[in-house]
Amino acid sequence: MAVRTVPAPLAHLPNALTVARLAVIPVFAALLIAADGGHSWAAAILFGAAAITDQIDGYLARRWHVESEFGKIADPLADRVLIDVAVVLLWHAGRLPWLALAIPLRDVVLIAATPFAVARGYRFEVNLLGKIATWLLYSSLAFTMATSAGTEWPRWIFWAGLVTAVASLALYGRKARKEVS
Repeated sequence: MAVRTVPAPLAHLPNALTVARLAVIPVFAALLIAADGGHSWAAAILFGAAAITDQIDGYLARRWHVESEFGKIADPLADRVLIDVAVVLLWHAGRLPWLALAIPLRDVVLIAATPFAVARGYRFEVNLLGKIATWLLYSSLAFTMATSAGTEWPRWIFWAGLVTAVASLALYGRKARKEVS
């Protein structure tokens, strides 16, 4: 096990960023709900800033050797909830098609299955496709909020994120079958 490389107060910064990301979700949701048809620069900026904290908290935790059990659960949960809220609200605003709801459905499956798999020996680790999917979804959703209705190019990024998310789910399932069996 690696030794922590920062003073004790800084060791909590990665988890504090995760908690902050969770805390801004209701504010983000309120901004997007109040937006005109899902178009909101304020919501897009807050969403983007929250997305950036996702990269920073994990990087700092690994670099400083301060990974925690809380962070291993709360960090991916915060990412999923932030993305899922954005998808549902943008779908409701007519900015995403109903098929976009596959993203929250995938996340419900992952969240529901993870405790059972972990109890049977599964080691949950985010895979590379999952990280790529998350960043494609973050960027596409922020661009969707920042652009006018009818702008198609953010949706192409979204579709790439959706396909990548489904592929990552298949990899999680395959890994779980090997580890749990």
